[in-house]
Amino acid sequence: MDLSDRTVLVVGGTSGIGRELARRFSAAGSTVAVGGRSTEALSELAGEGFGTIRIDVTDSDSVASARDTVLARYPDLDTVVTMPGVMLLEDLRDPAHFEAAEMTVDTNLMGTIRVIDAFTPHLVGRGAGTFVTVTSGIAFLPFPPMPTYAASKAAVHAYSEALRAQLDGTGVGVVELVPPAVATAGQEKVNPHALPLDDFATEVMHLLSADPTPREIVVKAALMHRWAERDGSYDDLVAQRSQALAMLPGRDS
Repeated sequence: MDLSDRTVLVVGGTSGIGRELARRFSAAGSTVAVGGRSTEALSELAGEGFGTIRIDVTDSDSVASARDTVLARYPDLDTVVTMPGVMLLEDLRDPAHFEAAEMTVDTNLMGTIRVIDAFTPHLVGRGAGTFVTVTSGIAFLPFPPMPTYAASKAAVHAYSEALRAQLDGTGVGVVELVPPAVATAGQEKVNPHALPLDDFATEVMHLLSADPTPREIVVKAALMHRWAERDGSYDDLVAQRSQALAMLPGRDS
């Protein structure tokens, strides 16, 4: 993928990985717009020179309005990065977890689908373009304290595979980004093994720039998650990660 002359929309780009990728695309020479809910973050990004669009991926009307605004401003849009995501702890012994589960699915999975549906006619009509979906290493190696997050990202992986197959022959590609734990929003304090954001973004942009671009962008730190089942390490790693259930209130094992 030539990163130097694209027109990119990053949905969910107001913080963390999304914000850094927006900056990297811009630094490479692309025109970049960022969509998100935080008016404060959007204002900061506008100050950096990014186009900004308010979008709530859980609201179909908001997504449709944002699409219309984006395409009016950027008729040459050719790349849509969709990375809405919430990560919530859930104790499945407590029925009250359902609210968190519902929010997670509506944001991570349904939000991704809403964005893709909104922009598919435009990209197919152009006969060229790319969707970049964002899953997680947790999609392939669950983190037990966040069960619905894992399920939602596994679902986005499956959806990305089906989308790629259905768009075959249209000129529109589908690239799946599979991050490991990345040191954003205090993650470096929670997880000392989290990959530094700068290192992650540098590796991602290197992989994206390959010709042909891989169907999956998996940085080295995520390979153990992506291929745990194939490599025979899955059960041991899930058992290790299950120790984190002690994070849940009222749990000590």
